[in-house]
Amino acid sequence: MLPKRQKQLNHMIFFPMMLSLVLLHLSTNAHIKEHTSSNMQFNNFIVKESLLKNNKIAIIACNTQEKPLENIQGTFLFTVNGFKQSVSLNNGVAILPQQIDQSTFIYLRHKNEDSAQGKLYYLIKSENGIKPIKISWWVFIAAPLALICIGSLFRRFIIIAIILVISFFIFNSRNGLSLPILLDTLFDGLRNFS
Repeated sequence: MLPKRQKQLNHMIFFPMMLSLVLLHLSTNAHIKEHTSSNMQFNNFIVKESLLKNNKIAIIACNTQEKPLENIQGTFLFTVNGFKQSVSLNNGVAILPQQIDQSTFIYLRHKNEDSAQGKLYYLIKSENGIKPIKISWWVFIAAPLALICIGSLFRRFIIIAIILVISFFIFNSRNGLSLPILLDTLFDGLRNFS
């Protein structure tokens, strides 16, 4: 009788102890996950030339006022011109491994748990280094529309306006701005506009 009573007593102690350990483990993991995701998340970034001046660009994690966030560490997933790439941020800065040989467009997109941020830059390569210029999405709507409006106001200039719009798109495509990247930029801009 004693061994049966001992088994019941062991079961009465064992199950509550195991349940409390499992709950403790789950609550600890949930707390750690919540803590790391809030510290290791950023919603904005800027692009600058690498300080080493080695024809590479740096992605800098920043807040909405574009002030750098130096506490960001870890590996984050970016889309660079349509290709997914893991980027390691140390003190909020990551260097992209690709070297820039000539002036080109670069479209960077980072997706958080909460939101996605995409930015289009035109990188001007010169002897002095690389100068990134951020291009807003509305430029791709306003420039062709302005040319078409001017062309339609002055009938003689309609052919010139059409030629300028076509050359605008040819310039963009020769410098790395494909139609899908252009559409992504427009949709990101419209999504963030509202």
